[in-house]
Amino acid sequence: MLVRDRAFFASMFLTVLADQILLFLVPLVIFQITGNVAWSGLAFFFETLPRYLTFPVAGILCDRINPILLLRISRILRAVVCLVCIAGQIAFGGVWWLIGLSALVGVLTTQGLLALEMVLVRAFNDQRFEKVASYSQLAAQMGVVLGPLIAAYLMAIWPWETVVFVATALFFLSDGLFLLWRGQSRMEPVPEAPTRHPVSEFRKALHLAWSLPGLMRAILQAAGVNLIIGATLATAAAMMTGFFAQSVQTYAWLQVGGALATLAVLSLTAHIHLGLKILGRTAYAFICLGAVLTGLGAHPLIYTAGFLLIAGFDKMFNIYVRTLRKEIIPAQDFGKTTGVIICLNNLSQPLAGLMVALFASGDDARAVLLALAAAMALLGVLTFRIR
Repeated sequence: MLVRDRAFFASMFLTVLADQILLFLVPLVIFQITGNVAWSGLAFFFETLPRYLTFPVAGILCDRINPILLLRISRILRAVVCLVCIAGQIAFGGVWWLIGLSALVGVLTTQGLLALEMVLVRAFNDQRFEKVASYSQLAAQMGVVLGPLIAAYLMAIWPWETVVFVATALFFLSDGLFLLWRGQSRMEPVPEAPTRHPVSEFRKALHLAWSLPGLMRAILQAAGVNLIIGATLATAAAMMTGFFAQSVQTYAWLQVGGALATLAVLSLTAHIHLGLKILGRTAYAFICLGAVLTGLGAHPLIYTAGFLLIAGFDKMFNIYVRTLRKEIIPAQDFGKTTGVIICLNNLSQPLAGLMVALFASGDDARAVLLALAAAMALLGVLTFRIR
């Protein structure tokens, strides 16, 4: 699979690499400009809320339009947005251009992620999906490993605006590699479904999310996980470079460590067949433990241990949720239902950013992190006990 689809996975790697450069750069630059973790939390809120509210619309589009086309459009428009926002930043200045950049790129990333999910389901139907998902996550994690390092060391020699131009070039290169992939002919046709008004499609997706067995429980579990993911993403730059007084390069290596932890967990998941329930419970428990460690904030090494647990087992939980969706959702309703589910799963991420903005103090977000860890633990106890 890796040999015949190397252009596909290489394109995926470059797309994630560009996204990770932007994800690393934006909160760090905002914190450097403002010196306040609350601003980072507010920026994260404005970035993630439109991103996840877009998922239902993106899902409906994936059921109606070729996901290959949507995937390409998403990449090209991300590059265009980078160019436009940097031009605005150079001309007018201010942090809002950065926030706008991350918000618009986030919306386009939403469409790309859901289109990619459709491609994985339909073009790799001859493979066990846990294996396909693990390999795709491994390709993505290579970008996650290198993205922070490249961004940190480029920012040491160039202004951050130039680093955004590097990400722009990577989006264009990724699309060029994708054109070389010959797997489009393997796309499995989807049974035709009656065309409905988008509102009716949305209602249908909500009904399926509520009524299909096991989906609502998984949505609540994912909401608990994403509370922690959101809080960690919103505060990591401020905690490491501010509260713990570490360098930008040290923060970059923390991100790399998280990516390497993810690679290790994904390799385990790809090669050892765990039952779906064990997969979900194990991942959830370790993420919750990691949240407690980051919230304690007693020492940079303790924070790092918690960060690595969160980063590593987040992707294991992601595979659990994706496999569950594939097994339960009818093929003709997969796009719109998945879009609604991902939206509901992830609304807790901007909520976590808002909590950071409202309750964090200076560069110290420990109290918020511990409170969200408690909320996650409570959701886990309630949902995993439901049969």
